[in-house]
Amino acid sequence: MDSQEILNRLMTAYGVSSQKSLAEALAIPANNISGWLQRGSVPGNPIIKCALDTGTDLRWLVTGKFANANVGCEAPKGVPSRYEKGKALIEKMLSTGGKAVLQRVMEAYGFNTQKELSEYLAISTGTISTWVRREYFPGDVVIACALDTGVSLGWLATGEMNTESQNEHVTSGIQTISKKILLAGKLDDDGFCYIDESFVPEGVYFKNLNYVRSGKSAWLIEMGVNEISNGSWLLDIDGTLDVYAVSRRPGNKLRISGHDGDFECSDNEVTAKGLVVVILKNAM
Repeated sequence: MDSQEILNRLMTAYGVSSQKSLAEALAIPANNISGWLQRGSVPGNPIIKCALDTGTDLRWLVTGKFANANVGCEAPKGVPSRYEKGKALIEKMLSTGGKAVLQRVMEAYGFNTQKELSEYLAISTGTISTWVRREYFPGDVVIACALDTGVSLGWLATGEMNTESQNEHVTSGIQTISKKILLAGKLDDDGFCYIDESFVPEGVYFKNLNYVRSGKSAWLIEMGVNEISNGSWLLDIDGTLDVYAVSRRPGNKLRISGHDGDFECSDNEVTAKGLVVVILKNAM
């Protein structure tokens, strides 16, 4: 990321024209900004503050794409200024650092352990433990999580939500899982969705759980399970994917039932891509 371009977008969002005015808007010393330029890196916290403070699109602030910048204007008389609200906002963000923000990030990703988050972000578990011990607010990770999962930035940063962002909030017990579309024997990415973990059978590894739809049918599939047993499976047959009902027969044989009919084959003639854990019929 080009630090000067990010600073330009921050100034545009706040409606200011100088680094001094930007520093005032961000409630930081002016020499912090010159330090960012020297290092060629803008930390995540001021970007988050700007997005929440001005309503500017986070992705645009970070990348310059999908711009939705709000140029600042004077607050109505008697209403706290944007700078006053911004100062309160940054204090609220920093006061929810450490363990609290880490739990929200893990919840958004659908991870159950710090080790999973560590491996996904390529950050050492020691670093994550330091966040908790020092009540540190990892702004860069919060930004990555918001862009990666689509979860409300306001909730990730502060733990709070307003009525407009309520539907974006990931509540306790709600997991984020990948969506896929099965079309012409191929599985393509289709975004993500939320699911209450009470809806899923025990023992399912949420990190590998996908919502897969095809036509008016849909399934929750635990990807990566490949030891075929009786049940419904996402199978690869001669390079074409589909969902089938499978029952085992003596001699390593399988009885496979699909929408095109039934047949038998050896278990080494098909490849299991995932186990169907929930069948959703007539999905809209």
